[in-house]
Amino acid sequence: MPTILFQNGWRLFFYTNEGNEPIHVHCRKGGMECKYWLDVDSFDIREEYGYGLSPADCRTVRGLIFEHFDYIVAAWAEVQKR
Repeated sequence: MPTILFQNGWRLFFYTNEGNEPIHVHCRKGGMECKYWLDVDSFDIREEYGYGLSPADCRTVRGLIFEHFDYIVAAWAEVQKR
């Protein structure tokens, strides 16, 4: 479960045993957790689930993902090589 980014208390990471799922990132802070699918072609994200997040938390994590979108995509590709 490699951590790829830690910012503002949010830990962004991947699970390495999720089979052939499309590119996505898990985010956790305290008791909050969410998962976002990344659409590289349209530079967009879609929330798969979110537990314990307020609307402000959702905006924050979405901002982090968009801010680091290319980095997350590159990290995903690297993890998939292993």
